[in-house]
Amino acid sequence: MPPDTDSPLLLRRDGALARIVFNRPRQLNAIDVATAEAFEQACATLATDPGLRVVVVQGEGRGFGAGGDLRAFGDDAPATALALIEPMHRGLLHLSRLDAPVIASLQGSVSGGSLSLALGCDLAIAADDLRLNLAYAQVAASCDVGGSWHLPRLVGLRRAMEIALLGPSLDAATALSWGLVNQVVPAAELAQATTALAQRLAQGPTAAYGRLKRLLRAAHDHDLPTQLDLERDGFHQSTRTADFREALQAFRERRAPRFQGR
Repeated sequence: MPPDTDSPLLLRRDGALARIVFNRPRQLNAIDVATAEAFEQACATLATDPGLRVVVVQGEGRGFGAGGDLRAFGDDAPATALALIEPMHRGLLHLSRLDAPVIASLQGSVSGGSLSLALGCDLAIAADDLRLNLAYAQVAASCDVGGSWHLPRLVGLRRAMEIALLGPSLDAATALSWGLVNQVVPAAELAQATTALAQRLAQGPTAAYGRLKRLLRAAHDHDLPTQLDLERDGFHQSTRTADFREALQAFRERRAPRFQGR
């Protein structure tokens, strides 16, 4: 996807780093049908990219995203809802299956489906001007884009109920203390801090990251014996990789490993 500034969503590539950029800043990056379809296309492209080692999801302008664009709903709201939600869900599934870590870079307002998407990323770094609001109840709707799956796993059921039913607006410090983001930085430093984190991950063992991500995401759904079997199989598979061999060699030579992501 070329970096056309008129596009509602951009896919930018810098070496092993890919950026999915919501590009409707005048609408606070609200998601309309065209944006949802472009998101699915971008995620499908990344799903087939063997050189990918890290993904950043971000929004242009003063806010990461205002969720679904309510102005997109006309006389046939049910049809519009499906046209928005289904491509977003397919895109989210593509991201969830990547070995490459996915980082949400968040600033300003993050609400509705945009917040659900951020919760579905592997890591989240936020500016200190962050304001989170799940917001679905305010428009008499329930969650989409994985919000109901990820939120209780991040904060627990009771706190998830508070966020969903009471709709508090959460600042950056609260988001950090509740486990909704991993790091908070001054707004002026968000881009630099995001890139530094992405570059660190891009130099890591990407295939191993993928196995770790799948184990952690599956842990709530398995009993201990099943999870132990999965851990055994994953570690056994890891020993067959070039990165594992490099790690052993680096250990013997007392140097830092140089991972290739394989």
